[in-house]
Amino acid sequence: MLRIPAVVALLLAVSACSQEESAPPPPPQVSVANPLSRNVVDWDEYIGHFKAPQSVDLRARVSGQVSQILFRDGQDVQEGEPLFIIDPRPYKAVLDQSRAAVESAEATRQNAFSIEARSATLVATNTISREKLEADQTRLRTATAALNAAKAALEAAELNYDWTTVRAPISGRVSSRRVSIGDHVEAGKTLLTTVVSLDPIWFVFDASESFYLKYLRQARQGQRQLSRDFENPIDIRLSDETSFSHRGRMVFVDNAVDLESGTIQAHAVVDNHDQFLTPGMFGRARLVGSGSYSAMLVPDEAIITRQSLKEVLVLARDSTVTKRTVELGPEVLGLRAVRNGLASTDLVILDHITQLQLGMKVVPRRVAIEPRNADAGPRAPPVAAPEPFAATVADER
Repeated sequence: MLRIPAVVALLLAVSACSQEESAPPPPPQVSVANPLSRNVVDWDEYIGHFKAPQSVDLRARVSGQVSQILFRDGQDVQEGEPLFIIDPRPYKAVLDQSRAAVESAEATRQNAFSIEARSATLVATNTISREKLEADQTRLRTATAALNAAKAALEAAELNYDWTTVRAPISGRVSSRRVSIGDHVEAGKTLLTTVVSLDPIWFVFDASESFYLKYLRQARQGQRQLSRDFENPIDIRLSDETSFSHRGRMVFVDNAVDLESGTIQAHAVVDNHDQFLTPGMFGRARLVGSGSYSAMLVPDEAIITRQSLKEVLVLARDSTVTKRTVELGPEVLGLRAVRNGLASTDLVILDHITQLQLGMKVVPRRVAIEPRNADAGPRAPPVAAPEPFAATVADER
């Protein structure tokens, strides 16, 4: 009889354990926050290179022997600055001869003018014949023509003499000399050096036809002005930079799409007062690609990818999990822009995403979404500088 209570107690204990094991687990705790609401502008990214607006192949305009070189290779020069001297002595002799010819022609014409004037007076009194007057008038016209020819020859001689000093046609940076002192150069043929302008400088790139069509449609809808008609802003970074620190403005879009590449060429003008940017240098640019629009910003880790769909888990009013299908935009402030599908009042679930199911009860913990960086444009990974080839002790050089 004493064993029955023990059995009953054992059964009660087993039943209690079974009830404890079948009790549902407590709902998980998740962090939720309202998305950041910002007015944003999309940027399209391009790879291009810097180009000099003016690049001049400097050639001699007169033939002769190079007698002086007045610049250092790679030097910055100003427009009109002398760079080469071609032996001026033969051209100085021709110039002096031309001046003397002009003086002689002026004297001849002055004499012919005096004779013609005297003949005009005498013919009125019938002292000389009209044929004599006409002959004197012919000599005056001939002398005038000879004077004009002499003046033209003098002008050509002055030009040739002036061209013996080869000057910088533009302000910019000169390349290396292509001739040496003593070399004979031919007019219009011999390349002396090249000069490129540096401030401002162009950033040249090719845009695909799809981007060009997007810009055309945006302009038609009044969302964004065409770079052909408006100086849209463009930001540029160099290969060793992590931020888009160089500012420019669009000034040119070509008039046709290239049939072979399916691209259209464009360029922006960039201030280069310190002449740091160099023609031929490559860069990555971001061009304003849309008008301003309102977007919701959430962390990338809060977004679920299901094939082609992008979804965000949202807390319902009864503290259960629901979802929103969203349309994503670019990265802004280190967060992901959501164009459509989210409202500023939605509570986005930020963690334990893979452990949650739709309709599951959760315990929300309110937090705030903060910007992760101050740059509103695309981020770029840092580029390491190349290792040096060798090194020496500084005081041994």
